[in-house]
Amino acid sequence: MTTDTTTKDTAPATTPGETVLDARGVTMRFGGLTAVRSVDLTVGSGEIVGLIGPNGAGKTTFFNCLTGLYIPTEGEVRYKGTVLPAKSFKVTAAGIARTFQNIRLFGNMTVLENVLVGRHTRTKEGLWSALVRGPGFHRAEAASRARAMELLEFIGLAGKAEHLSRNLPYGEQRKLEIARALASEPGLLLLDEPTAGMNPQETRATEELVFAIRDMGIAVLVIEHDMRFIFNLCDRVAVLVQGEKLVEGDSQTVQQDERVIAAYLGEPFEGAPGAEEAAEVEAAETGAGATEAAETGSAGATGSAEATGSAGKENDR
Repeated sequence: MTTDTTTKDTAPATTPGETVLDARGVTMRFGGLTAVRSVDLTVGSGEIVGLIGPNGAGKTTFFNCLTGLYIPTEGEVRYKGTVLPAKSFKVTAAGIARTFQNIRLFGNMTVLENVLVGRHTRTKEGLWSALVRGPGFHRAEAASRARAMELLEFIGLAGKAEHLSRNLPYGEQRKLEIARALASEPGLLLLDEPTAGMNPQETRATEELVFAIRDMGIAVLVIEHDMRFIFNLCDRVAVLVQGEKLVEGDSQTVQQDERVIAAYLGEPFEGAPGAEEAAEVEAAETGAGATEAAETGSAGATGSAEATGSAGKENDR
């Protein structure tokens, strides 16, 4: 796997600070299926970490464990040293925001309103304040609108604040999702395939946007199948295969690892996750085939002997 990374104009230069995310031994089982097995991963402040792997490797399931959508069967997830609560809305309030593979905007709301939705964890005004609509409510609303407009300016959509989000081009809808996630003022941003379906120009713009987010001191963990994007962008890359972390390191280390190449090409390699089970199945199938062949050969020999005997009897007559 040799992905050219010479097109990168902005290098990930920020030195990682405190550990923002610390996932230890995260395991997720669904009945008898283990989707994620004992995965450890850390992300530091101002660091961009990539998570890659073939389809079905458990990447999104791992994201769901980090954000409270799933409760891990085993292991724990810490954010800035504190174990995260099991509820997703509490995880957002704690400081972790995410986007999803599929766009989840409110199509009948304006661009500005979509970003304002992301502010709900940062406003102290409750139902009573909204009903009374006193001075405190109006101050909070004005502050939220101002911050939302700052974020729209940041992603280049301030001029479309009053447009319905469903009318935006695909690439701008992706940007809007990122702005809505940033509206919760996270310390860690999780991006699930942010460039899926984008053309090269949109992908490059997203890359620059993520660098700008990193420069704000926000840690970023990103899933993506575009290897050029990942290796241009990330300080570190972790590879998941069949729910297990296969390797972790800088872009060059991961690109040159033969196990990673084999995993993407579908070739077996020594010590691969699930290799032992696959070998057992193969051995069982080989044994079954040998038994069937032996039985077929035995039946053929018996039939041949019977035919020879019958022919001898005919000759005797």
